[in-house]
Amino acid sequence: MITLEDAVIARLEYYGERFEILVDPDLASDFKRGEDIQIEEILAVEEVFKDSKKGDKASEEAMNKAFDTTDPLEAAAIIIRKGQVQLTAQQRRDMQEDKRRMVVAKIAREAINPQTKLPHPARRIEIAMEEAKVRVDPFKSVDEQVNITLKAIRKLIPIRLEKVRVAIHIPGEDTGKVYGVLPEYGKTMKEEWQQDGSWVAVVEIPGGMQESFYQRLSEITHGQVETKLLK
Repeated sequence: MITLEDAVIARLEYYGERFEILVDPDLASDFKRGEDIQIEEILAVEEVFKDSKKGDKASEEAMNKAFDTTDPLEAAAIIIRKGQVQLTAQQRRDMQEDKRRMVVAKIAREAINPQTKLPHPARRIEIAMEEAKVRVDPFKSVDEQVNITLKAIRKLIPIRLEKVRVAIHIPGEDTGKVYGVLPEYGKTMKEEWQQDGSWVAVVEIPGGMQESFYQRLSEITHGQVETKLLK
């Protein structure tokens, strides 16, 4: 259990009332992200306050109205999930950097230059984000921020989320191994066995995954794969 001196406030405005608890900032953030953590481990004190700085406890009436319980542990779980948890400056920086990396990775994986149909390198995306002054919010979802980021950097580089279709021709002896990895990249739209035992297919994948897709197929087939980007 964290000490009162090291705890931060988690706060929820609910049913016209303010509820506060004192929590471990790291464990509360992990719990909020869905990790399985016992509430008792997160709280500095097993109390729900109206104003934690003054030590004013929330009334049983307000607790029942908001949470249908007066149990501080049950209420604390709701407060952490639905409310705002104060973060240390370093926590916020770390979370922001982690989320920024996820946004860049998703864009690099799924977006392409519509003029060339080729993906943008991750570094090019990062530079465009810096120039567009994109600010990543550590509490917003990756998908939401990908859309915000694309709108901002589209003014600087041609980019959009797009799937592409690739025709592949695989030697018969490698088909089983290739078939097993295709779901990692996308969806097989068409497939056909050839008279010589080889296999051809059309696969739809996120545009940014082309390079890694080609490299993986080449490794499996020892360079014997044939690919063609379809228009």
